[in-house]
Amino acid sequence: MLPSDTGRTGFHPLRVSEVERLTDDSVAVTFAVPTELHEAYRHLPGQHLALRRITEDGTEVRRTYSICAPASPPGEPPVLRVGIRLVDGGSFSTYALKELAVGDSVDVMEPMGRFTLAPRAGQFAAVVGGSGITPVLSMAATLLAREPEARFCLIRSDRTAASTMFLDEVADLKDRYPDRFQLVTALSREEQQAGLPSGRLDQERLTALLPALLPVEAIDGWFLCGPLGLVQSAEQALRDLDVDRLRIHQEIFHVDDGSAPTSTPAADGPAHATLTATLHGRSGTWPVDQGETLLDTVLRARADAPYACKGGVCGTCRAFVVDGEVRMDRNFALEPEETDAGYVLACQSHPATPEVELDFDR
Repeated sequence: MLPSDTGRTGFHPLRVSEVERLTDDSVAVTFAVPTELHEAYRHLPGQHLALRRITEDGTEVRRTYSICAPASPPGEPPVLRVGIRLVDGGSFSTYALKELAVGDSVDVMEPMGRFTLAPRAGQFAAVVGGSGITPVLSMAATLLAREPEARFCLIRSDRTAASTMFLDEVADLKDRYPDRFQLVTALSREEQQAGLPSGRLDQERLTALLPALLPVEAIDGWFLCGPLGLVQSAEQALRDLDVDRLRIHQEIFHVDDGSAPTSTPAADGPAHATLTATLHGRSGTWPVDQGETLLDTVLRARADAPYACKGGVCGTCRAFVVDGEVRMDRNFALEPEETDAGYVLACQSHPATPEVELDFDR
């Protein structure tokens, strides 16, 4: 385990206080937060944590997991509980399901993420798949508890009932808020006695289903979370139904291997480039090695550069382009308004001009 590097990457070693088996392939892990770190770990509904461990061969592994617990009211200690589903070949998820135990210590980064819902009056809806329920559970529970004039509709897709995470927590929301919480469940590989017929929630099905369930035009915010295919299908269905893009928020949990890059390949960049980056108030300038990402350039000199997935999904390495131009291989974390404003994912960015300047602090 690496030592805590408080003030550099926002990691702190936290003790595991509970490991709860949710399904055969998923667990919920709760971390104890000492009093002096309560404010550092006070999260917004929908935010995530980056967890870090060192494997037996010395490799550092980082993964991000969303917080499923409601956001604690001011003055109360934060509750850090994340949902972890086993991924084939996944180093951290395998460790979490097979080895992690109460009393163990894990390096945990302070909460991050902009896929959030601040409690306010209105009607809100979510389309989630699999472990995509995790951040949305925090959103719905916090919203309904704090805002009596709010309503929430959860449309969730899972393979089978046995593979469905957080069944009890969602059932509790139905019991507590029967007039303000609506639940619609679709199972792709199993028939159910009540609810939707089995099958995937693809674009065509969602385009027909959503207007039958909700006044689509009256929903104040749509939250899409889960595998790339489901999120893309739900987004296109909402656009087909003339929903304003600014009311659609999304977070990708899984991206299939071989996803096509979203911009020009890095090989088309300059033969020699220099990166200047500002991080935690300190700046430095370094040459960019051929083919490496701008994040890797910074990491060669600054171990405190923020990152988690390195796959263009979590958004932890978000940075502002102060000068020059960059190209991103792919982007599944930033909203169009963010990229239009000049933000990029450093883990997917390569220089398009001989000199580039990034600011990680904005």
